[in-house]
Amino acid sequence: MKAALISLESKSSQWTGEAMKKYFHRVDELNLKEIEINFSGKNSEVLYEGKPIEKYDCIFAKGSFRYAPLLRSLTSLLKVKSYLPIVASAFTIGHDKLLTQLKLQQKNIPMPRTYLSATIDAAKKILEKTNYPTIMKFPQGTQGKGIMFADSYASASSMLDALSALNQPFLIQEYVETGGTDIRAIVVGDKVVASMKRKADIKEVRANVHAGGIGEATQLDSYTKKVAVDAAKAIGAEICGVDMLETPKGPVVIEVNMSPGLQGITEATKIDVADKIAKHLYKRTVEETEEEKVNGAAKIMKDLEIEKGKEIISSLDFRGTRILLPEIITKVAKFNENEDVEISAEEDKIVIKKFKVS
Repeated sequence: MKAALISLESKSSQWTGEAMKKYFHRVDELNLKEIEINFSGKNSEVLYEGKPIEKYDCIFAKGSFRYAPLLRSLTSLLKVKSYLPIVASAFTIGHDKLLTQLKLQQKNIPMPRTYLSATIDAAKKILEKTNYPTIMKFPQGTQGKGIMFADSYASASSMLDALSALNQPFLIQEYVETGGTDIRAIVVGDKVVASMKRKADIKEVRANVHAGGIGEATQLDSYTKKVAVDAAKAIGAEICGVDMLETPKGPVVIEVNMSPGLQGITEATKIDVADKIAKHLYKRTVEETEEEKVNGAAKIMKDLEIEKGKEIISSLDFRGTRILLPEIITKVAKFNENEDVEISAEEDKIVIKKFKVS
C-alpha cells in the first residue's frame, strides 16, 4: 500500500514519515508548500510541484494554522480516493480557537468559561465583569503564541489598547489556577497513546514546551482520557493533541492541536508516539481498503441487479486448459487467496466452497 505524508517537514513529521515506512510499502513525504490546487475547468485538481498528485491509499496531511484553508481544500478533494485520518473541516475548526470552543460546547466537552469580543470597547466591558487574573487569546495561533495573561483590569485594558491596531477579535477566558501546569494528551484513534504534564517556566504562565515549559510523563485516569478522545472526535481528528487543565471539578479542555510536536512528549514519556501514529494509519488504511472492496462488490451487484445467491449467466474465459472465473464472481464470493477451498466437479457443473474444519 502507498501512503503520503503532507507536511511542513518538521522534526515531528520526519519521525512520523520514518515510522510509516515500517508499515507501508511506499511512503512519499510531500512538502505542503509545494501543493497547489487547480480550480479551473470542470473538476478541481490537487497538484504537487506542478503535476497531478498520485493516488494514495492513505494521506496524512498536517501543518500550521497559516495553511488551514489549503489543508481543508486539498483533503476535501483527496478524501474521495484515499483514507485520511482528519476530516477536512477539522483543519478550519482545530486551527481556530473560537470555532474549537463552539464545537466542544456543542458536544458538551468541559471547558473554561470563555467570551468573544469583536472590538476593544466590547472587550473592556467584558473585562469589567470578569474575575482576575484572566487570559486573553487571539483566535488563531499555536505553541502558546497569541496568549496573554492579565492580573488586573488595568493591565488587561492596557494590553487591549496596545493591540488595537491589529483589529482582531479577542477571546477572554477564565483563568484556572493549576500552579502553572497543564496536560498534553496525544490522541490516536480512540485512545490516548501518551500524556505528559507540562510545568511553565518560572517567568511564564504558559506551560507549552515551546514557551519554555518542562514536560514530565503522567498517567491519566479513565475519565480524563475520555474527555481527550471525545474532544478529538468532536473536532473530527483521529490524530491530534489535546491540552487540558486539571480542576477540582475535573479536566477542562483549553485547546486541540492539529499538528502536535512529538519531541517533547516522546522525550518525557519514552513512548514512540510516531510509531503509534504510523501503526494506526496502516491499520485504518487496511480497514478502509477492505470496506471499499466490499462496498464495490455490493455496488456491482446492485448495478447489475444481482441478488445474493442468484445465478449469474456469463461466458467462461479459458487460459489454456484452465478456467478463469469472471471478476464479478470473485467479488461476490469474497474468496481470499490465503484461504483453502473445497472444489467438486462433474460434467456441466463446478462447485467451489470455502473449506471449513468441522
